Amino acid sequence: MDHTIIRTENLVKTYRRYKKKEGLRGSVSSLWKRDYEEKTAVNQVNLSVEKGEFIGLIGPNGAGKTTLIKMLTGIIAPTEGKIDVLGYYPNALKNAFKKQFAVVMGQKSQLFFELTVNDTLRLFKEIYEISEEDFQKNKNYFVELFGVRELMDVQVRTLSLGERMKMELIVALLHNPKILFLDEPTIGLDAVASKQIRNFLKEINREKGTTILLTSHYMEDIKALCKRTVVMTHGAKIYDGRTEELFEKYQKNKKITVSFDEPVKCIALKTFDAALMENSPYKKVYEVSRQSAKDLLTELMEFGTKDIAIEEEEIGVIVERIYQEGSDCHE
Repeated sequence: MDHTIIRTENLVKTYRRYKKKEGLRGSVSSLWKRDYEEKTAVNQVNLSVEKGEFIGLIGPNGAGKTTLIKMLTGIIAPTEGKIDVLGYYPNALKNAFKKQFAVVMGQKSQLFFELTVNDTLRLFKEIYEISEEDFQKNKNYFVELFGVRELMDVQVRTLSLGERMKMELIVALLHNPKILFLDEPTIGLDAVASKQIRNFLKEINREKGTTILLTSHYMEDIKALCKRTVVMTHGAKIYDGRTEELFEKYQKNKKITVSFDEPVKCIALKTFDAALMENSPYKKVYEVSRQSAKDLLTELMEFGTKDIAIEEEEIGVIVERIYQEGSDCHE
């Protein structure tokens, strides 16, 4: 049985952008003649998603991730190629289709800031024509899951960023969508709130069977949630495969920051591939291969360290490395 619920073939989205020369003369001349350039935001993307998958969609800014999501949800139409989501052509915007997915964008809110949370949920109940029984059942489930019962009677505009993102997710999931599209849902959140959001999403995917497509610049989001990752750059897909394999193969270095209570001028290290990136008496930053990170940490602990922080390489570095080494895509 075919469980594929999203399928694209050679999907292309091209924008036509107006270019104007600087100054008043450029503005006047553009009244008679305008120059345009074409920008390909998504280029020949083939994607297949099965029911219940949790997929990470990563890449640098301008890679085409958000444009792809907008085409999958019908917000914009593709220039070329085939696209099928839940058996629908998204840009036809049929009501039956719109009731089967939800979108949450970290930088755009769908909440009504002057209403209370309860009134906002009641409004979305009417928009999605949810029965009273299902509304109460789903509302209670998510309120308990997110632990936000004490916030239900307060105005949305008084919520913190983390609290507001929880409400965004509740609103999005209220009508039991089959697919949830998430565009940077943890952007701007602190470590505690980000971890809570990740736990909630994992629970929803497991218990509700909701298919989730997640774009994020945070490595922890992708590693913790997504078994499969799609990497895009310059509008093209350059990797599609297991997340674990992606980081094993392409995430080669770690950044280790160490601080000291007492000034330390120089540290002679035996770890040969540790590169000193920042050097001050009370703080030193090293870049080291993943294989040698443990050895470096063992050495640094001998110098009376006050604190040690370990960071993974940024997504942009990994994407660049994949691009330079050749796109060995896994279909």
